Amino acid sequence: MIAKMDKYSLMVFHADLPEFLEHLQELGVVDITRQGHAIDSKSKELSDLILRYRNIIKRIDSATSTVEGNGIDKKLVDLDSPVDQLLQQCETLYTNRSSFETEYQQLTRDKADAAQWGDYDSEDINRLKALDFDLHFYTTLESKFNDQWQKDHILHILNKINGKVYFVILSPKGSELKFKLPESKFPPVPYHNIELKENNLKAQIEINEKSIASFTLCKNLFRQRYESLNMELDRYLAKVSSKKEVEDFIDTLQGFAPAETRENVCTFLDNEGVYYELEPAKEEDNPPIKLKNNFFARLFEPIGALYMFPKYGELDLTPYFAPFYMLFFGLCLGDMGYGLTLMIVGGVAKLKLPKMKSLLTLVQLLGLGAFLMASLTGTAFGGKLAELLPLPQSITSLFFSDIKMFWFAIIFGLVHIIFARLITAIDSMIRKGWQYGMGNIGWVIIIIWASLAYAKTMMPDMTLPSWFNYLAIAGGILILGFSSTEGNIFLRILKGTISLYDITGIFGDMLSYIRLFGLGTSGGILGMVINSVAFSLTAIPYVGWFFTILLLIVGHIAVLGLSCLGAFVHPMRLTFVEFYKNAGFTGGGKEFRPLRKIYEQ
Repeated sequence: MIAKMDKYSLMVFHADLPEFLEHLQELGVVDITRQGHAIDSKSKELSDLILRYRNIIKRIDSATSTVEGNGIDKKLVDLDSPVDQLLQQCETLYTNRSSFETEYQQLTRDKADAAQWGDYDSEDINRLKALDFDLHFYTTLESKFNDQWQKDHILHILNKINGKVYFVILSPKGSELKFKLPESKFPPVPYHNIELKENNLKAQIEINEKSIASFTLCKNLFRQRYESLNMELDRYLAKVSSKKEVEDFIDTLQGFAPAETRENVCTFLDNEGVYYELEPAKEEDNPPIKLKNNFFARLFEPIGALYMFPKYGELDLTPYFAPFYMLFFGLCLGDMGYGLTLMIVGGVAKLKLPKMKSLLTLVQLLGLGAFLMASLTGTAFGGKLAELLPLPQSITSLFFSDIKMFWFAIIFGLVHIIFARLITAIDSMIRKGWQYGMGNIGWVIIIIWASLAYAKTMMPDMTLPSWFNYLAIAGGILILGFSSTEGNIFLRILKGTISLYDITGIFGDMLSYIRLFGLGTSGGILGMVINSVAFSLTAIPYVGWFFTILLLIVGHIAVLGLSCLGAFVHPMRLTFVEFYKNAGFTGGGKEFRPLRKIYEQ
């Protein structure tokens, strides 16, 4: 659900504004309406500096694990230097790393080219040129080298390698040399000189890497500076977003805070001696959005945030799509073994990464969804339990076949669509009035009627009550009469008639859920292929089982990763397109971002 917000209109004496904003940051519950983008040189400068610190912190975080235990030379970094100076030094080291890598790659290529011609002395080349000789360099296959060339020309073989001959022909300076082979490119720098440059560069790289490792000691300094800059930018944007009144002596601001914090905020403002007006936020105020859900739904809030936040006054769909997303993920993954693996990996990772506890709990829930949904077919690591274990017929008969899973995916999708329409109808009736939900109730009736009518054609033995077809009439009346609640009865019926075109969209939405069956089946087939190939390796004498186990581990890890990617993306698509559309979601809300002081750890 969306937390109720209070709207505060503040009036502050212009000289007291900076100090007031700092105190408001310490309170940490008021979102001051402010510009979200750089609006002048000051805010752009702060934004750019924040970006630099964020990038360098990411690099240091990724480097920390590689330098731990290898020893850090504390003499290579002066922790007493200004932190912005340390940032510049660290950035220079990473820039040097990139240029060194490029230079090293070029030297490696030059060294390989020079090695083919053998080692030589540049002075010998210069002396030959001083004796009025032109040098012509050639390369050819050993099988095509003609010994007669040595009798006809002043020819010297420089090297023979990889079945090729590298040689040079001397001719009087300025004379034309007629030779059947095209000239080859001769390296301007000899092999030993390149090797010397390479060794020097390796020494520079080693010093640079040690210096980079030493800057991991600055991680906390950089993080504190990064947080401080974020707070400074927030204060600055709030300050410049205020309106000047009374010949610029008074700054007026607008802010929002959760209604549950009203007592604390009012006490704070009274103590600050600030004049303010308080009123409950309205939809037209476009207040920021703060979600307030139970433990289960809160885990799925980051998934909903990938799309957009709901508008204030709109229904938060997170608690409603969360269980469907979990089960859809399971259908797409389609393997009990993979689901169990996610649950175990998530549990172990929580012990090592306590800061990511909520994300890893989500991973475990998705794994549970996969275990439950895959149990319908009895698939585990690409194999069927009915074929692998001696289960009684009473149990194996419960497992779904592929055709049953196909129809299960479609029926599950219809339930998803009907549920979206129902929660929208109920929410509209509660917030606006009973007539605002009747149109969606009509659509629910029509969808159920059409589904059962189609099922009757597929199952002739299925019996329906005599009044069944009256459902379609009732649903149609509700759609025609209540799809629009504005205008006279004739205009409403006209709009309702036009809205019947939505039936094509509902049919398309229903077909979208076939992807749940397709992804789950494809993942199971990939796992089966891995098993088949792996166990075929057991025929190799002595080492066959080693390669079998190796392929099973590597192969199933690869299939798990690939399947998880599809299982994460496609249910998201079904949520943001099919579910949100049928639930009447409009979105466009902005996240609640209060001025807040980030206390240094």
